Amino acid sequence: MQAHGIAGNRYFDGTMTFDDPAVADELILPNFNYLGYPAQGSDVVENRINASFARLLTPTLAFTIDSTWVHQTWPTGRTSGFDKTSIGLKYEAYRDNRHETLVSIGLAWGIGHSGSVAIGADAPNTIQPGIFFGKGFGDLPDSFSWLRPFAITGAVVDEVPIGSGGMALAPNLVTGGFNTVPSPAVETLHWGFSVQYSTLYLTSRFNGGPPKEEPLNQWVPLVEFRFDSPRGQVTAATANPGVAYVAVAWQASAEAIIPLNRAGGTGPGFRAQLLLFLDDLVPSLFGKPLLREQPANNQITW
Repeated sequence: MQAHGIAGNRYFDGTMTFDDPAVADELILPNFNYLGYPAQGSDVVENRINASFARLLTPTLAFTIDSTWVHQTWPTGRTSGFDKTSIGLKYEAYRDNRHETLVSIGLAWGIGHSGSVAIGADAPNTIQPGIFFGKGFGDLPDSFSWLRPFAITGAVVDEVPIGSGGMALAPNLVTGGFNTVPSPAVETLHWGFSVQYSTLYLTSRFNGGPPKEEPLNQWVPLVEFRFDSPRGQVTAATANPGVAYVAVAWQASAEAIIPLNRAGGTGPGFRAQLLLFLDDLVPSLFGKPLLREQPANNQITW
């Protein structure tokens, strides 16, 4: 049942502002994001369409690739192009089904100069180590049964540049055009957490013991908190309340983006995502890992 990010009776929602703890065959297409925020001495409104793909190599190890198309509207005009592409590996390091706990670690390589100068993505190579975790409270005793539907997930990723910065376009409010300016390479800590509410625990499908079926086909209200902390600069912070519906082969989600400070945004925004579970959607291609099929003991025990 690990294919959907499940530990015991808990389904961990595929979050949109940071990666969830699941290691699985999956495709996100699209993840749409709309937000205005300050940049390059001005304000910009940005539309982002992200796609990411993960393929299991073993039951606990996946190869990942991620890229984004970006369209920006400035006071002086519009720019567009691809953001930096990243490839990496993600490993499920710890699982406790009885106590609804998942922990994964990852290492990604941001490919230098794979992004467009027009959107400020002409950055150097980066190394991105990260940790991703989830803990559900369905194991609480009867005296705290009202807390059982809740879970928390979170992630911490350190984006470390390797080499000098690149170039970017900056609006020139005097001429009404753009100037090409240096874009410094800055180490940035990306971190966040979510509070989720599983409606499974309000139904007869939850009996307190090992699940009889995967805890899918349910609504999951949640709120995500996202923080981006460039070294020596102000942290950009947002709160992102929303809801997801998870089916057997897909999950659809939508959230509002509420800036918690000016660095986080100049006004409310919006995002939506479609997550496809490829092992269920195309089992002939993704029904088993590429290198090793047999899961470790801690993957299957209750």
